[in-house]
Amino acid sequence: MARETEGNAADGSHFETSRRRFLGGTGLAAIGVVIGGAMPLSRDGIGIPQAHAQAAPPAAAPATKGPQHLKYPGKNEGLVVLGEKPLVAETPESLLDDDTTPIEKFYIRNNGQIPEEAKDPDAWKIVIDGEVNNKIEITLGELKSKYKAVTRRMVLECGGNGRAGFSPPARGNQWANGGAGCAEWTGVPLVDLLKKAGLKPSAKYTAHYSADLHLSGDASKPTISRGVRIEKAVDPNTLIVWGMNGKPLPNIHGGPVRLVVPGWAGSASQKWLTRITIRDREHDGPGMTEFSYRTPIKPMVPGGKGDPANFRILESMPVRSIITNPANGAKFAAGTKELKLRGASWAGDLTVKQVDVSLDFGASWQRVTLEKPKNKYDWQRWTATVKLPTDGYFEIWARATDSKGAMQPHQAGFWNPQGYGGNAMHRIAVLVG
Repeated sequence: MARETEGNAADGSHFETSRRRFLGGTGLAAIGVVIGGAMPLSRDGIGIPQAHAQAAPPAAAPATKGPQHLKYPGKNEGLVVLGEKPLVAETPESLLDDDTTPIEKFYIRNNGQIPEEAKDPDAWKIVIDGEVNNKIEITLGELKSKYKAVTRRMVLECGGNGRAGFSPPARGNQWANGGAGCAEWTGVPLVDLLKKAGLKPSAKYTAHYSADLHLSGDASKPTISRGVRIEKAVDPNTLIVWGMNGKPLPNIHGGPVRLVVPGWAGSASQKWLTRITIRDREHDGPGMTEFSYRTPIKPMVPGGKGDPANFRILESMPVRSIITNPANGAKFAAGTKELKLRGASWAGDLTVKQVDVSLDFGASWQRVTLEKPKNKYDWQRWTATVKLPTDGYFEIWARATDSKGAMQPHQAGFWNPQGYGGNAMHRIAVLVG
């Protein structure tokens, strides 16, 4: 689902952007504005229905409040606030045009109250207990000095990314595509500590705990406590990290130390990490049961009442591609004959096999030039040059296919109450002349 963004001035002037809004309960996002007139993305064509389009408000519709842009120290003001308690902010696609996402452009997702910044980060303590032979208590300083650090560029993505594409609307923050970023993470593979602790044969699952206070203020309630199968925990790319883009991990991103479980829903990458308990069964902490971070086994009727027994845990995130340049709503000079496109794509535990773009609403597709990832779980940048037949209005659609052949759909499918797994094609509108 496209979002209006302010583009790069180097790519031409841009339309004043209008605001996300919901029309008639169908979850339609607001459109870009061209010199006082509306420029809607197509609504009713085959492929992408109204729920994924940007539509002009009816003449009788009352004015709506525009999006709230983030004002937070060290953060780009282009980020859009989706929630204040807890603080949640997404990054417009056009701000994700860097190979490595800068900290100031990285999205924010919290579940509880943001803790105060640690005064002595190296004294921060992490405990590993449960189904292990040797309980470990280690400070961050000891972790840095006793274990070999690695740095890997990997995507971190909110489990609800793409939720705004569902119709009827699903519960939760209405992410477009901006609940993702790709940073350079520095830390120690979790498996190194698990080897030191000695996993018992009964070890099946992890349970993660953190220092952020529950929104209610009740210190006895975990804000969120998710976990992963042991097979994912011992993946050498699952890290306990203290560095982000060569700098100490910022407090807003879970500093001084957090988990990064790449390819899976970001909620498993516990911020402000204090303890990992190894369990002999699937973890059942807050964020693990009912419909939380779960998708249907058998497809359910959109908007219907879900049966928890019909849901499985969301693990590897679905394939996704975004257009990062030009921005949605970009305007180009009359006579422009071609556009140079840039974007990014990723596919959870898998890789991206190909990305295609369309200028004619999916009637024909053009393969892009797809770069290889720097390492596993890195996103794959892509470029393309498309020819423009005339001046006028054009939509650019982007569609990725993963290494197992799964392709992005035209619309977010397999509706579920909390809106996970929505990965509809990204599309933008541009005007030439």
